[in-house]
Amino acid sequence: MSRTRDIEDLLRDAAPRVLAAVARRFGDFADAEDATQEAMLAATQQWPRQGTPENPVGWLIHVASLRVIDRARSDSSRRDREAAAAVREPRDPPPSPEHDDTLALMFMSCHPELTPASAIALTLRAVAGLATAEIAAAFLVPEAARLRSVLHILYLIFNEGYLTTGGPELARADVSREAIRLARIAHRALPDDPEVAGLLALMLLTEARRAARTTVGGELVPLDEQDRSLWDRELIAEGVELARVASSKGSAGEYLIQAQIAALHDTAARSQDTDWRRIAGLYAVLEQMTSNPMVSLNGAIAVAMFEGPETGLALLQPLEQPLAGHHRLHAIRAHLLEMAGELDAAFAEYETAANRTTNLPERDYLTMKAARVNERRSQSRVS
Repeated sequence: MSRTRDIEDLLRDAAPRVLAAVARRFGDFADAEDATQEAMLAATQQWPRQGTPENPVGWLIHVASLRVIDRARSDSSRRDREAAAAVREPRDPPPSPEHDDTLALMFMSCHPELTPASAIALTLRAVAGLATAEIAAAFLVPEAARLRSVLHILYLIFNEGYLTTGGPELARADVSREAIRLARIAHRALPDDPEVAGLLALMLLTEARRAARTTVGGELVPLDEQDRSLWDRELIAEGVELARVASSKGSAGEYLIQAQIAALHDTAARSQDTDWRRIAGLYAVLEQMTSNPMVSLNGAIAVAMFEGPETGLALLQPLEQPLAGHHRLHAIRAHLLEMAGELDAAFAEYETAANRTTNLPERDYLTMKAARVNERRSQSRVS
C-alpha cells in the first residue's frame, strides 16, 4: 500500500476522534467540524513531506484547536468569544493514542434538544462518515432516548459494515470493527446495562462468521452453506457469555434478543442442527417489541424451516406493502418458492431481487441463484 493511501486511511480513522475532542473542548460543533477539515488538509500537505507525527491524533487535535482559536480572534463579529476561546487554548500535552472521545461525540450528537431522526443522521455523518444516501438507506427505525439513539447508531454502523447498501464490496470490515470498538467502550462505561451488552454480543456473534461469508473470489456464501470451521470461536464464546450474563439481569431488549438468536445460529454444529423453533419464538417476541417488518421477514424464514415453505410464504403476504420494492422480500420469497418446488415463480423472484439490490456481490449471488433455478426448470421440462 502506498504512503499516500496509508495517510488517507489514518486520517479517515482519526477524523471522528479529532472532531469529538475539538467539539467537546470548544462547545461548537460547526466550528469544530470546519477546523477538523482544515487540520486534515494540513496533514495531507505536510505529512508526506515531513513524515507522520508520533501521535497523529494529538497533532490533528492541536492544529484543529488552533484553527478554532484563530478564527475566533480574527472574526470581529465574535469578539465576545475571543477571551473565552483564548482561555481554552490547549496547554495540556496532546492526548495519548488510547484516549478516545468518539463515544463522547456520539452523545453530543444525540443531544436531547435534537429530534431522534436529526441526532441519528448527524451522528452517522460525523462519527461513521456515511454519505447521505447511505444514511437514508440504513435509517429504518428512529429511537427515543439518548442512550437508545447511540446504540441504534452503533447498530446501523455495524450493519453497514457487515453488508454495504451499495457498491462493489459485499462488506466493509473496517466499519464493522469501528462499531465493535465503540460498543466495547460503551460496555466498559455501562457494564450493567443489558442492552449495551446485548448489542456488543450481537456484533461479536455476527462478526464471528465474516471469514466464511465469502469465497476466495468474493462471492457471497449463505449461512446454511458456510464452512463453520472458519467461524471465530473466540468471538463466539465472548458473545455467548455476554448474552448469558445480560439475560440474567432481567427482561431482554431488542438487541439482547437478536444476540440470543445469533447465539443459537453460532452454537449449532451444523446448519441442520439449528433450533429454528426457538429462533422463531424469539423473532415473535422481537416482532411484538419493534413492529419492524424486517423482523417479521426473518421470523417467516425461521417458521418455514420447521413448518414448511408454504407456511413461510403465507407469512410473507402481510409484508407486501411495508416492504414493497425491497429486494430482500423478493429474495426470501424466491428461496421459499424454490424449497416448495415452484421453480417458475422462484426464478422470477430471484431475478426481481437481483435487479433491486445495489450491492454488487449480493446481486451476483442472486443472479447465480436465478440461473441455477432456470437450469433446473429446463432439466425438469426435458425429463
